[in-house]
Amino acid sequence: MISVLILTLDEEVNIAGCIESIPWREDVHVLDSGSTDETVEIAQQLGAKVTTRPFDTYAKQRNFGLALPFAHPWILMIDADERLSPELVGEIAERLPSASHDTAGFRVRRKDMLMGQWLKRSSGYPTWFPRLFRKGRVSVKRDINEEYDLDGAYEELDMHLVHLPFNKGMAWWFERHNRYSSMEAQTLAGELNSRPLRLFGLFSSDPLVRRANLKQLAYRMPARPALVFVYLYFIRLGFLDGMPGLTYASLRFCYETMISTKLLEARATLEPLAQTASSSSADVRQPKG
Repeated sequence: MISVLILTLDEEVNIAGCIESIPWREDVHVLDSGSTDETVEIAQQLGAKVTTRPFDTYAKQRNFGLALPFAHPWILMIDADERLSPELVGEIAERLPSASHDTAGFRVRRKDMLMGQWLKRSSGYPTWFPRLFRKGRVSVKRDINEEYDLDGAYEELDMHLVHLPFNKGMAWWFERHNRYSSMEAQTLAGELNSRPLRLFGLFSSDPLVRRANLKQLAYRMPARPALVFVYLYFIRLGFLDGMPGLTYASLRFCYETMISTKLLEARATLEPLAQTASSSSADVRQPKG
């Protein structure tokens, strides 16, 4: 009934735990970006079919993966540092057989873990992630922090994925988010110059639409990294998560600072290019004397 897609790059720490949390292992596909550790070997030992594709953007990687020859009509897309809880497994098994034809996908919330503790407050929970799709009825856009277009409607699942973002250590987290922040800044620089702010989207009934528009608003605000820290640690009561809450809110401050500084750099690079293009266009339109 369910096929599985897992995107990987050097995930030998995570891949076994991820696959072993999935009861539907008849058709597990791993799309690997060129791992240099034991990721591919471990996945194959656990029965997964491995395809290798060099990474370019998350949207293109996921679209390529979602077009693989899956055996079943539903595709569960899960990251290597995520685990299916037994409760979520039971809910999926119960909900899928009765899903209407108009239902093209399901969204799920994650429990972000740090120091063995669920960051229930400081992570900004709940955030919804598309993870289960009807084959052929989803496409992915935006290079990072992707957006999903469905041919049909979403439903929400009540149970959770377990997310282990720090399983590979803090040094790796900083290295990864250094790359993420560069990609996010480049993407945002283009969006802020071309995509108008639509405040009405903040009141959409769709949580993904609200999140996308809130991001567009947030990145136009001054002192945004500090506001993110205050929001997560004080307004969302992240201090009740103890040391893990303080640590996570501080890490988010660092990440948002990286994005903001790189965004300033990226927009400064784009503005002269836009002015040059505008001047060239004006020269073309100027009548010859």
